[in-house]
Amino acid sequence: MVVFHHYVGFGGSAEAAKNAWTKPVDVVFPTASWLASYTWTGVEFFFIISGFVICMSSWGRSLGEFFTSRVVRLYPAYWFAILATTVVVTLWPMVAQRLSLQGVLVNATMLQEPFGVGSVDAVYWTLFAELRFYLLFALVVWKGVTYRRVVLFCALWTVASVLSLSVHAPKMARYILIPEFSPYFIAGIAMYLMHRFRPTMLLWGIVAISWLFSVRQVSLYNEGLAVYLGRTMDAKPAIVLMTLGYLVMIVLALGGLSWVRGKWLTVAGAITYPLYLLHEDIGWTGIRLLRNHLSPWTLVAVITLGMLIVSWLVHRLVERPAAAILKRGLTDGLTSLRRNSPTAKELG
Repeated sequence: MVVFHHYVGFGGSAEAAKNAWTKPVDVVFPTASWLASYTWTGVEFFFIISGFVICMSSWGRSLGEFFTSRVVRLYPAYWFAILATTVVVTLWPMVAQRLSLQGVLVNATMLQEPFGVGSVDAVYWTLFAELRFYLLFALVVWKGVTYRRVVLFCALWTVASVLSLSVHAPKMARYILIPEFSPYFIAGIAMYLMHRFRPTMLLWGIVAISWLFSVRQVSLYNEGLAVYLGRTMDAKPAIVLMTLGYLVMIVLALGGLSWVRGKWLTVAGAITYPLYLLHEDIGWTGIRLLRNHLSPWTLVAVITLGMLIVSWLVHRLVERPAAAILKRGLTDGLTSLRRNSPTAKELG
């Protein structure tokens, strides 16, 4: 959904000279660009999935194990994507400009947003939202993940998110609580509880409130995107697509998709993260270079297929071996930390 949005519904800068197609996408794709302009809601769908998966994968884990699993999953492919994107936009600075060496190094921490540094690729903004979610959920992992604690976490986060939108709330509260995206994470967590235990009125209530909250947030984002693109964009299609994401995850939580099996699912799941990290600026550059040699739809198909192949190679040749090395190093470091930490008796 996000790749479709960027290639067919967005195209890059609103300025034609910097747009991957060198003209507005609604001219290149008169019909499809309308739908593609709304498929940015794939990010919201991803956040729901993230809430589900993070709750699932953290059950029974210590805080150290949770920390290690998140670092190992996020950073190896991300570091490669930073390097690859920087090389491409340096060689072909057509649709994006490279950052300074200092900016690239700050990006390697994934903390460029709080440092006030631009991202190597604009899509990286979602990663810092993810990191803040992990930080909040780590409070539950620290105490031990249980049904009761997770439900309490969902309720408190929902209330705090709503309150943080008040004009009198400190900006830091909004920054930490990420109310723009918290309802998706919260809904995904509640759906996992439905899946692991059973649906209850309380869990349905959490999901319903999250959906209502999401309607507001989607409408606001859609309004801002319309201004940027210079188009008239009704919020209803975005709300419908966001709602379909909710419905798909509810069906999954209730066991309605248990019949979908196969090794292809593992492969698809493994390459989606590298694909997300690599597709935007590199893909737009490819479109810009080849736009006069292939028809628009053929070019979109070729670039998308190429990005999928590259993403698979990154997973196999970069992500897997680097993740194994990183995991061993972090595990050894945490083991050493526990071994050398003073006990309560020693402190006394």
